Amino acid sequence: MNKERLAFIGVLFSSLFFALPASAVCPVCTVAVGAGLGLSRWLGINDSISGVWIGGLIVSFILWTIDWLNKKNKRFPFRNTLVIIGYFLAVIVPLYYAKIIAHPYAFLCSCAGDKLILGIAAGASGFYFGAILYEYLKEKNNGHAHFPYEKVVMPIIPLIILSLLFYLLTK
Repeated sequence: MNKERLAFIGVLFSSLFFALPASAVCPVCTVAVGAGLGLSRWLGINDSISGVWIGGLIVSFILWTIDWLNKKNKRFPFRNTLVIIGYFLAVIVPLYYAKIIAHPYAFLCSCAGDKLILGIAAGASGFYFGAILYEYLKEKNNGHAHFPYEKVVMPIIPLIILSLLFYLLTK
């Protein structure tokens, strides 16, 4: 493994050790992310774009799981960190062994690393940012959404923007 790839993976996973409290994402949003992923793979879209949706789906499941654990009052050391690492490993390890990631021809450019890993990192960050932004905007609006399905729209918008950005970069 070269130094650039190792540094990229190190930065990606170092953020997992600084997990913040979770706020759950609605089921409709998770279904929308899953549908976007299935459609992009079926259409043969670039792996970096598919990775964006995979990353969003992973974060959605992480937030759901942490919310479920909170509701069941399940507490244990490093709970959020273990959930985050578990979901990322549950997705990335099978992709690695299936030779979908870490393939010699799967690189966007030598400095960016694997296209799918790059997309997963960008999508996870974008989805989380959208979910946090929704919570912030809702708080500023006296605990009410600004429009119907805002909780769905806010995490999906960054994924759409990132998908368009990767499309333009890989076109």
